[in-house]
Amino acid sequence: MSSDDKQKVKQEIKKKLLRERQEEASIVRKIVMVCLLLLIIAFTVAGTSAYYYVKGGLEPIDETSEELINVHIPIGSTSTRIGTILEEHGLIKNASFFRYYIRYKNETGFQAGDYQLSKSMHMDEMIAALKEGTVYQEYAFSFTIPEGRWLESILNVISEKTNHTIEDLTEKVQDKDYLQSLINRYSILTDDILDERIRWPLEGYLFPSRYDFVEENPSIEAIIEAMLQRTEQVVGKYFEDLEESEYNIHEIMTLASIIEGEAQKTEDRYIISGVLYNRLNINMALQVDPTVAYAHGEHFSRTLYEHLEIDSPYNTYRYAGIPIGPINNPGEASIKAALQPQEHKYLYFYARSDGEVMYSETFQQHQQILSQYRN
Repeated sequence: MSSDDKQKVKQEIKKKLLRERQEEASIVRKIVMVCLLLLIIAFTVAGTSAYYYVKGGLEPIDETSEELINVHIPIGSTSTRIGTILEEHGLIKNASFFRYYIRYKNETGFQAGDYQLSKSMHMDEMIAALKEGTVYQEYAFSFTIPEGRWLESILNVISEKTNHTIEDLTEKVQDKDYLQSLINRYSILTDDILDERIRWPLEGYLFPSRYDFVEENPSIEAIIEAMLQRTEQVVGKYFEDLEESEYNIHEIMTLASIIEGEAQKTEDRYIISGVLYNRLNINMALQVDPTVAYAHGEHFSRTLYEHLEIDSPYNTYRYAGIPIGPINNPGEASIKAALQPQEHKYLYFYARSDGEVMYSETFQQHQQILSQYRN
């Protein structure tokens, strides 16, 4: 091969290599462009999704709603608690979003009190209303009943705040004629409360909340009926659930009181409710400690085997099914949980003193939990 031919071959090889490099570079550029385009699309989709998520969280639940919803914000409520209350009342979509949003905006100064809010309100409008607070009248006296208190404890609070004696209060809440008149006026009350074995006929129906009175000395009837009216308002929000339930209002309030006595956290109320329903469905005794304490009429730091021997219709270790009546006065969260039990397969639970609840499906698993944590 001549030198000229060799030179031509070299040039052809160089041209071929150059073309290959140009093609590779073109492919790389295309890949880079495609990757950049995909990233832009991903960021656009994420940004759009985030925008609509935030927009949806801030917008009203129902712009056309004209209903005013009564909301009570207890003294000392955290932003988490306020968000949960608003979500439970159907005023916002997500309590966690509410918490993060007010943290982002550095909103503080929320006021305790009773509010009338609407599903047509934007979240910023609710925040403004909750910061402004309610305009209270000058009340002669007020009292607050926490969730889960026994009726005799409520009577003691009323007696301390008024000039009504315990004797007068006790006589009134046990008066058969008065109770019958209440049954005739309040849909939440049925003839079940007149069972002679029930310790306090109105146990479970005096709603835990803050009560304010303009009169210096309102009658016992006015106080009791204000509490019954509050219970009726709360239960009324879950009318459809109650209509679909296999249990009547008295049984639901009894289950709610058991849930109130066992659960400290909102999520546990629904799981425990599911446990109670699972047991009832197979005719298994509920076996819950708060009913034993109520049967004895005293609170125990720990339920012992000797406590389980009491022969009482409230003792769920001795008698299967739902007890004859509520064992305390439950709050809205427990009432809702009693009507909306979580579906699962748990049959046992152990509530620790720190509020943690351990669940199990079998008796063997339950015994292992008891041996581990009780010791």
